[in-house]
Amino acid sequence: MKQYKNNKLGLVGLGLLIFFVLIAVFAPYIAPYDPHQRFESTEHPNSEHLLGTNHVGQDILSELIYGTRVSLFITLFASIAAVGIGILIGLVAGYFKRFDFSLMRLTDLFLTIPKLPIIIIIAAFMLPSVWNLVFVFTIFEWAITARIIRSEVLTLRNRNYVDATRLFGAKDSHILAWHIFPYVVPLVFVQLVLVSRYILLAESGLSFIGLGDPTAKSWGMMLHDAFAYPTIFISDLWMWWMLPAGLCIVLTILSFTFIGYALEEIVNPSLKRSPWI
Repeated sequence: MKQYKNNKLGLVGLGLLIFFVLIAVFAPYIAPYDPHQRFESTEHPNSEHLLGTNHVGQDILSELIYGTRVSLFITLFASIAAVGIGILIGLVAGYFKRFDFSLMRLTDLFLTIPKLPIIIIIAAFMLPSVWNLVFVFTIFEWAITARIIRSEVLTLRNRNYVDATRLFGAKDSHILAWHIFPYVVPLVFVQLVLVSRYILLAESGLSFIGLGDPTAKSWGMMLHDAFAYPTIFISDLWMWWMLPAGLCIVLTILSFTFIGYALEEIVNPSLKRSPWI
C-alpha cells in the first residue's frame, strides 16, 4: 500500500476509477432524469438539459450517467469471471503435473484464436443482451491469466516451505489455498486491471457497431446512436452527444492503464519507469 501511495500515476488512475464507480453506484440519485424519458429531440444544452437531448429526445447527461453503470458492470463482471477462470486453470495446471499438458494446450488454443473477429461473429448471432456480452468476454479473456498464474505456480510448488508442508501431511487443496495462492495475488490484481481495460474497449467497440444491448445504454451504445444520426458531423451535435461518451471511455481506460502500471512496478520493481512516477 505504501508503494502504491508513492506512485503518482497509480493514484491518478485510482482516483479516476473511484470517480466513475461512484457515478455508477449513485446514478439514480445523480441523473436529472430517467434515461428513457423523452423530451423535445436534438435540443441544445440548456438549463434543463445540460448536455441537450438526442434524436429521440432523451436527456444525454442522464444517458451518460446511467451508461457509466452499464459499461462498468459489463467490464468488471466479465473481468472478474475471466480472471477467476484463469486463476483456477493456472493453479491446477501449475500444481498438478497430470493436468498440465491438456490444460495448457487448451489455453494455447484460446491464445491463438483471433479473438476480436470471433467475438464479433458470436455477438452478431446471439440475442443483444448485457449478459451475453459478459459471457462472450469471459470465455475469451481467461487464457492469458491462466498461463501467467501457471508459470508462477511452477516456481512455487517446489519451494522448501511447500515441500515441508507436504511432508507434514497437508492436503493439496490446503497447500494451494494457503501456501501458493497468496503469493500469486499480486499477479491476479495486475491481470484483473489489464483484462478490464481490454474488455471496456471491446465492449465499447461492439456496442458502437450495433452489437450491444440497445435497451441498456452504455457509452458505446451512445456513440452508436450518435454516429447513426445523419447530420452528426455537419452540425454541432457531436460536441455534446458524442464527445462526452468518448471522453468517458478514454478516461476510464487511462485509469485502468495507470493502475496497471503502478501494480506492475510493485510486483516487478525493475519495471519502474522514472523517479517522478
